[in-house]
Amino acid sequence: MKIVRFSHQGAASYGLLEGDAVAVLSRPPFDGIEKTGEVLPLDAVSLLAPVTPSKLVCVGLNYTLHAEESGVPVPEEPMLFMCAPSAIIADGEEIQLDSSTDRIDFEAEIGIVVGRKARNVAADDVADYIFGYTCANDVSNRVLQKKDGQFTRAKSFDTYKPVGPCIETDLDPDNVDIKLWQNGELRQSSNTNDMIFSTARIFEFVSGIMTLEPGDLIITGTPSGVGPMASGDEIVIEIEKIGRLRSVVA
Repeated sequence: MKIVRFSHQGAASYGLLEGDAVAVLSRPPFDGIEKTGEVLPLDAVSLLAPVTPSKLVCVGLNYTLHAEESGVPVPEEPMLFMCAPSAIIADGEEIQLDSSTDRIDFEAEIGIVVGRKARNVAADDVADYIFGYTCANDVSNRVLQKKDGQFTRAKSFDTYKPVGPCIETDLDPDNVDIKLWQNGELRQSSNTNDMIFSTARIFEFVSGIMTLEPGDLIITGTPSGVGPMASGDEIVIEIEKIGRLRSVVA
């Protein structure tokens, strides 16, 4: 099923996407799916980012071909960094570049949405703790990334983490196509089966370091083909069975 978070008449709610309609939920879906009975036309609501996480955990260099194009060795364990949750924006919102001269890249990624409190979860047990999956764009200022020698500033500017449009709960995350178009031209085209570390291994690794809470988000790295964006660009990310995440660069 597809879960969305939306705004209607000034109030934010979660809903179950049913074709061109949204069945309103009485509470956040991490506490169980409970419909109110109210159904709204999809075109009558404004989609919000599907999560408001307490933590946004990111994985770098997690696709074999991306590691090769970056000219770095394949890591022996997941390479983690943190980004500000305030960088998250919804499908259709604008990416606002922090510089008109620095190289700022797009990165299509699949995101893991945490469903329940998790700490030290074994890979074989992660299905009980993952709520679902979503699309993400890990926008990155490469000049600042190189200057700082780490990723937080380069990737945490407001609007630098488009996420959405929904959370898909029924998915094999390790075997879905992931694509990105820039102004209609295909720039990234891969499958999550090229990931070095599976989603289960990533979840195990992260939960072994920190306690994860419902609604937290882990984005899992990008495939080969990353490239720079410019003002006016349209960026569309599509992950098989999840949907399309669209952003325009302001």
